[in-house]
Amino acid sequence: MAKRATHTVGLDIGTSRVSCIIGEMNEATGLLEIVGIGEAESRGLRKGVVVNPEAAVDAISRAVEEAERMSGLEAEAVTINLAGTHIMGLNGQAVVAVSGRDREITADDVRRAIDSACAVQLPAGREIVDRLPQEFIVDDQDGINDPVGMIGARLAVRVHIITSPVTARQNAINAVNRAGLIVADMILSQLAAAEAALTEEEKEFGAALVSIGAETTGLVIYQRGAVQHTAVFALGGAHFTNDIAFGLRTPVPEAEKIKRAFGYASSANLHEAERGEMIEVPSVGGRPPRQLSRQILCDILQPRAEEVLTHVADEIREAGWERQLSSGVVLTGGGAMLGGMIEIAEQVFDAPVRLGYPERDRFGGLIEDIQSPAWTTAAGLCLIAQRALDR
Repeated sequence: MAKRATHTVGLDIGTSRVSCIIGEMNEATGLLEIVGIGEAESRGLRKGVVVNPEAAVDAISRAVEEAERMSGLEAEAVTINLAGTHIMGLNGQAVVAVSGRDREITADDVRRAIDSACAVQLPAGREIVDRLPQEFIVDDQDGINDPVGMIGARLAVRVHIITSPVTARQNAINAVNRAGLIVADMILSQLAAAEAALTEEEKEFGAALVSIGAETTGLVIYQRGAVQHTAVFALGGAHFTNDIAFGLRTPVPEAEKIKRAFGYASSANLHEAERGEMIEVPSVGGRPPRQLSRQILCDILQPRAEEVLTHVADEIREAGWERQLSSGVVLTGGGAMLGGMIEIAEQVFDAPVRLGYPERDRFGGLIEDIQSPAWTTAAGLCLIAQRALDR
């Protein structure tokens, strides 16, 4: 009989980088011990979708091998992220009669109800990739998380359904398989980030997690402990970099360095001394570098930050959740690390905003090495995989 694996692997395949985390559950502390991490520059994806399989396979292999070397463990089955602007979320609901003679609700009744709620007409080429129950209603009693064992005649359920094109999902799986790995599960990127960064109180009382990647930004809204709404936007951190490259007439790689070293998105929160700080900007075509003030850089970044976050705020308002996010907004992803994003977000959302990190009450081991919004998705994938292993 094959030995049961004791470690899990989270693999975040992003547009700009691939991140891998290997974790083992510590039974004594109840924490997922991070024992290996690896990352590699990603070149085979556009807007979260694999467009160059060879390049994607190479990046996946390098990130996983680095994590394997650090942990001394071998990665076999991995839990990966589902990303891309092609992903759509919708809500469904259904009512079924309780089948048992004694009217006690069973797991089979729950399955029938969820299946009925998910029996929606999808466009050709799309498939349901996740079904997330929001609440169950037994007769007229609502707000039930698990109705199994309750007595009732009618069982209703509300479900959040996530759909994706079959080909986009399969291309990601094929790239992982070609790297010599097996895909154990595939989780929507912002859902994985939420598992690592949101507290149970935030999920219960209402919170929006906004995961800003390189070319996409993901949104998930929680309330009453369940996913209420999801969306993906075709905007991300790479747009900031491109704005700098165009506005300052500098190569894209240099623009990325300038963004990371000096970028700030909120002009009002830039100190007077920082406004006049001069930045050396490499030129193109062999021309000598120029000196520009940090205020000019801020003037380029702030409109883009406002645009990205306004798209998200509009989605929240149109979905009817604008005044129901008692716990505010949590920003994660590499794009959230740009200075001044919190201040701009608080203005746009008119709500409290914080950066999201892998929570210390869930992770141990190399936790200090992943205390960054950029690691939340990989950490969440690893945690979800561990929970599935424990079931």
